[in-house]
Amino acid sequence: MIRAAALITTLVASPVAAQQAFECDWPARADSIVEPWEENSRTFANGNVRIALLDTIEPAAAAYHLLILSPPYDEVGGRQCRILSAAPGMGFAGLDFPSLDASYDPAAGLIFTIGAAIYDGDQGVTVPAGRIRFTLNQASGNITAGWQ
Repeated sequence: MIRAAALITTLVASPVAAQQAFECDWPARADSIVEPWEENSRTFANGNVRIALLDTIEPAAAAYHLLILSPPYDEVGGRQCRILSAAPGMGFAGLDFPSLDASYDPAAGLIFTIGAAIYDGDQGVTVPAGRIRFTLNQASGNITAGWQ
């Protein structure tokens, strides 16, 4: 618990920390998809890519993540599953899913942006942190992310 508190303090103190896409694990549970699903899940690239908002409830100051299902496909036709988080097991204090925007650059792939919030431990409040920009290359499956 002390390690988790220290990690939260580190995350919220520095909004420039790099975001990462991790292989799906415990945050990707179906019961973490924010209800109603139809408002917190969208498809792109002719349905090949799905982005969904996740709320893992704990840690409360960093419970929001993005689920990313995308090509490349595995040998049985399943898409890769990734979670965009601030750090392993640590999400954001908030993600503005209605602000999720997508564009396409042939040289980079799909480019997404979404508003994010972090927890300010000094003031004890959630504050806007800017927009996260992440790029998905469907051919390689590579996802890169950072603050816009």
